[in-house]
Amino acid sequence: MARELATLDLPFDELDVGDTIRSRGRTVTETDIVAYAALSGDWTPLHTDAVAAAAGPFGQRIAHGGLTFSISTGLEFSLLGEGANVIAFYGMDRVRFLKPVLIGDTIHLRGEIVALEPKDENRGVVTVHQELVNQDGAVVAALDKRTLYRRCR
Repeated sequence: MARELATLDLPFDELDVGDTIRSRGRTVTETDIVAYAALSGDWTPLHTDAVAAAAGPFGQRIAHGGLTFSISTGLEFSLLGEGANVIAFYGMDRVRFLKPVLIGDTIHLRGEIVALEPKDENRGVVTVHQELVNQDGAVVAALDKRTLYRRCR
């Protein structure tokens, strides 16, 4: 039976297709964008130059797609607790950045388990369709995240 999970730190065999998650919110700041630009080396004016971005398609600076994904990973991590049942990030599919994330937007992660694939008696892959949602309820990014989990058998 599908449920809303308070944590993702459960063994593979205790998860069900249809289970959902929802993270806390996080506000994106100018500091986040500048720090990500410095870390990644991506100083594209759309992200880092207020004057150039004002003349661009969104009328202001926006967060990098990579930064948006990184924030979603952090929001997911906030649901892992100690993460004793997670072995490794396994991959992602169908990543889409649907709307810009602006400075001052507060975003949260919601997701639904869409697949459970046993690998062997000790491990299984959990696929969660994740959506990153802004304060207005708009989905700004979506992806299918795959994570390798421990089995409890």
